[in-house]
Amino acid sequence: MFVRTTYATGDPAKLDQAVQALTGEGREQLTKEPGYRGAGLFVDREVGKLLTGTWWQDEEALRASADRMGELRARVLSGFAATMTVDNWEAAVVSRPESVGEDARFRLTRLEFAPTDADALVDAFENGVLPKLRTMRGFLGGTLFLDRTAGRGTVGAVYADRDSLAASRGPVAGVRGEAASKARATVRSVEEFEVVMIDARPPS
Repeated sequence: MFVRTTYATGDPAKLDQAVQALTGEGREQLTKEPGYRGAGLFVDREVGKLLTGTWWQDEEALRASADRMGELRARVLSGFAATMTVDNWEAAVVSRPESVGEDARFRLTRLEFAPTDADALVDAFENGVLPKLRTMRGFLGGTLFLDRTAGRGTVGAVYADRDSLAASRGPVAGVRGEAASKARATVRSVEEFEVVMIDARPPS
């Protein structure tokens, strides 16, 4: 599968307006799109950050939806977004939660790597990181997204609640360092978000 992410920042006081638009009009439009396979919405209400990910059956569906999704994104985020970045990714490793509770949390780690090391990163995550994450209390699912050509990637991990996210920080730091060294990847940032919505749909 392939994923389009949108990362927006703005006035925290206007964030709820954007959330309502995304979970209302935005979600309704997405469900009509050919090849749509789910979405996630994550926020940092204190800072004023919003992250969305929309999942697509294949690269063709991702590209075919680009113009319509661009118009929708501009409309529903216009009142909030002071900055906005849109990226397309290959979903290289996927373990998505089927559902989450109201207190669910999300951790995003951004990576850079030499394009020739992309397969090493996939192996490190699939056979090293993900099995260790699955042993941690409250872990619900994780993903590795790649832009192989640019040498960029993200690791996403969903936890059941605030406490399990907090408890995982120390153990995950060790796992992160070991995997980055093994895959010759550079960690550029680590961020944490509240989970607003996860809509996971199986591939057709």
